Amino acid sequence: MRHLKFVPSWLRFLIIFLLTMGILFRFFNLDTKVYSHDETYTSLRISGYTRTEAQNKLFNGSVIGKESFAQFQGVNQKSLNDTIMTLAKEDSLHPPLYYIIARLWLEVFGNSVTAIRSLSALISLLVFPGVYWLCRELFNVPLLVPGVAMPAAGVAIALMAISPIQLVYAQEAQEYILWLVTILLSSASLLRAIRLESQDQDQLAKQRQQPEIFTIWSIYAVTLAISLYTFLWSAFVAVAHGIYVITTARFQFSSTVRTYLLSSLIGFLAFMPWFVVVIGDFFQFLISADKATPQSSLMPKFEFLLMQLSRIFFDIDLSADNQFNYLITLICFIFVGYSIYFLCQTTNYKVWLFLIILIVVPALPLILPDLMLEGIQSSELYFMPSYLGIQVAVAYLLGTKIYNESVSRQNIWYAIVGLVIICGLISCKVNFQAETWWNKGISYGNPQVAQIINLTTRPLLISDALGNNYGNVFSLSYLLEPKVQFLLVQNQKIPKIPDRFADVFLFNPSDSWRETIEKKYNLKTDIVYSDKYYSVWKLAKPRSVRQRDILPKTKLFNR
Repeated sequence: MRHLKFVPSWLRFLIIFLLTMGILFRFFNLDTKVYSHDETYTSLRISGYTRTEAQNKLFNGSVIGKESFAQFQGVNQKSLNDTIMTLAKEDSLHPPLYYIIARLWLEVFGNSVTAIRSLSALISLLVFPGVYWLCRELFNVPLLVPGVAMPAAGVAIALMAISPIQLVYAQEAQEYILWLVTILLSSASLLRAIRLESQDQDQLAKQRQQPEIFTIWSIYAVTLAISLYTFLWSAFVAVAHGIYVITTARFQFSSTVRTYLLSSLIGFLAFMPWFVVVIGDFFQFLISADKATPQSSLMPKFEFLLMQLSRIFFDIDLSADNQFNYLITLICFIFVGYSIYFLCQTTNYKVWLFLIILIVVPALPLILPDLMLEGIQSSELYFMPSYLGIQVAVAYLLGTKIYNESVSRQNIWYAIVGLVIICGLISCKVNFQAETWWNKGISYGNPQVAQIINLTTRPLLISDALGNNYGNVFSLSYLLEPKVQFLLVQNQKIPKIPDRFADVFLFNPSDSWRETIEKKYNLKTDIVYSDKYYSVWKLAKPRSVRQRDILPKTKLFNR
């Protein structure tokens, strides 16, 4: 850190170029990817309707068109208060801040997929000044050239701009990119407050700095409250901050610790109105929850975590069983491991301890099997603090190595930096052109299903509201043509299928429900799509009937 040199002009231009590319990737083709199951729930919450209301309206056994879904997907005659109340009633684990901002945004720009995702893309731009401020406070290096960040901060901005996993959540109609911004701001303000408190100055200088210190601690309290109102997992980030403050104070009840506790208390008190709602829902969950929830094995979790690690730098949406994934994962694991090792070897313990705690503490509850509720693969976005800590550690490694090594070693690190940049740009380009991506989860195959259904002449899609079908039917409605009609039922009731439809599809039916429909209408079902999440079947006449129907036509054709 003592031998850092001036930032050369070529690096400044490279950072500006990568930042520009990252911004372009975030804002182009926002509407091309499938609007996923989880995103449709975002639009439902914004609409102010509950799931029960939407289900009673749509899943009633009547034939409807795709336009019927629009009422429950964005701004309508309901008010902002209805948006907040639906979250409190049905989904208190998602605090209301993002949904309030999104509703106000859609009132101006409309309910399109581009409009709702452009909000996330716009919020993602705040990540760049946020990570710059965090690196500046963390590594405590003054600006070397006016208007240009120190090496680690500049490299961090470039890495965040072209990081595949950052691009994924910058285009997702959910609150997680806003959560990352709040983590950056709260972490940077905490580090600055601690630095100002610990500076060795005379009494007069400290008195002059008191207003600034008070302001910074106030910013920390406000950003902590905002972070909690964005995503509940911020509580574990706050725990990580607390562990860091107490540890660096050598477990003494110093003035810094007292001020931190006071600021944190103010932040949590501001969150108390929503916390009361969450506690009420939590006790209701404990009463009704099945205590025998099976736990998945540790090995798939570990493999998934390693795959997420590689997606920070390189991601072209390879399947989990692709052999190439193992090589990429191994390389990224070694690279990140060395970055953390180098950080610990070359910086003060106050620097590396902050990043280690930020990486480990928020992720620990997800790794521990006893705290798993939905499975780790449905919670990959909960690792956002870990992604941030890893990217800052890698940025420090690369930013330091390209300045402080000999010429021969510098060339090696230039090549490594170039490889990281190429991997990021390739990943962003592939993502840019894709219709779906791994983060779409159960909606991953919807584009293929929509293509199959859209090719038919008079299609009817039949489904029920059990399991994930409800949200996935909403997701599929964005991709289907207006000619496609829906017949949606509740509790697997036998639907009354009109005669006017030439092609009838069953969306993810249970075996018993599908077989009951076959018997009632004397039809067979042929599977037309299947993946690990769901299946689609097409109703058809029994094979013998179909052969009798086509036989005369065949003879006539032969004549």
